[in-house]
Amino acid sequence: MSESPKLPIGARIRYYRRKHGNRSQAAIAGLCGITERYLSLIETGKRTPSSELLRRLAAELSVPVAALLAEEPSTKEAFSLATAPDIARALMGCGSDRVGPVVAPVELRERVEDAWRTWQTSEERFTDVERLLPALVVDVEHAVRAFRTSEDPLARREVLRVAADLYGLLRSYCRRTGRLDLSLMVADRARRAAEDADDPIRLAAAYWNLGHCLLSQDGGAQEASEVGRQAAEQLRDLPDSSEKLAMQGALELVQVVAAAQRKDWWEARKRLVEQATPLGERVGESNTRWTVFGPTNVHLHALSIEMLAGDSAEGLRLADEVDVFRLPSRERQFTFTLELARCYDLRRDDAAVLVHLLDLERISPEDMVRSSLAAAMVAGLLQRVRPTYRSQVVGLAERLRFA
Repeated sequence: MSESPKLPIGARIRYYRRKHGNRSQAAIAGLCGITERYLSLIETGKRTPSSELLRRLAAELSVPVAALLAEEPSTKEAFSLATAPDIARALMGCGSDRVGPVVAPVELRERVEDAWRTWQTSEERFTDVERLLPALVVDVEHAVRAFRTSEDPLARREVLRVAADLYGLLRSYCRRTGRLDLSLMVADRARRAAEDADDPIRLAAAYWNLGHCLLSQDGGAQEASEVGRQAAEQLRDLPDSSEKLAMQGALELVQVVAAAQRKDWWEARKRLVEQATPLGERVGESNTRWTVFGPTNVHLHALSIEMLAGDSAEGLRLADEVDVFRLPSRERQFTFTLELARCYDLRRDDAAVLVHLLDLERISPEDMVRSSLAAAMVAGLLQRVRPTYRSQVVGLAERLRFA
């Protein structure tokens, strides 16, 4: 049985603050962007935290949002949200001393592309790629070692390109499963493989991957912006092609997000309009190196800026102008719907929030259980929901183990 106490929200926050390091109110309040006095009022039950503040408090206290809400400890089996152990072991080289014939580069290419399609389109993409990746990592790395001294330069180059593409997928998977250390490691492997293959487009994609790793770190926005800028400059001397333009656009979007994370809204909007938008119009809808760059993705980033800036009205206006379901990536569809739900949450339009949360569950329940923002919005609805649709909110929370 869990040690989670039967207490009101404020008292539970105080309980976990003391249990996890006995940290002071001043320390937790400062990290969450509120005053010590306000946290004291929350802990004594005189104030109720917003869903966003509840999410920040849960993160600082190292507990799920549900732990701060449920009156009774949950006995339900939880979803596994961690990186699959077999994948982590394969990346660390444990048990990867493969012997026997090397898998042909053409077969490895087909398997990596199949894994990417699964990752971008499957409703159960985490479960599905976890079945594919351990053996694929072992086989690709075995091929890289075997072709390192090959007298066939074309086969060696193709194996390195396959490795770069696989590491790009692993970067996304590891970041989404909370292993930023592994995500950074495979992003660097992708960079080295692309360099060894002398493939400037894949090298740009590797830097794009690295930029997203940095954007996931607190305080990493400036470094991500610099990585995006330098990588885009390295592409300038290449002859124009759709792949070059798409990678330039994807790298511009890294810089857009970095500016928004720094709350430099003017720079984010300016770069989006003057740099990313024209590139998107020239390229059209594409999926170069699995970046899904094009006009729709640019529009999605415009919505993200307004959501981060707290301008829900402009965010909803922009949302009406985009059909994100034209994109080949279920992850991007999920991100768009999540940000749309957040815009309605800022306006306290609870019925609309619920509708979009239910859409998120339909698009990708595995992504939803990994989203702290989705958990926070469900938590907020549980606190203030009208009786008319309380049963739907409770059902959603229970299905996703949020309560």
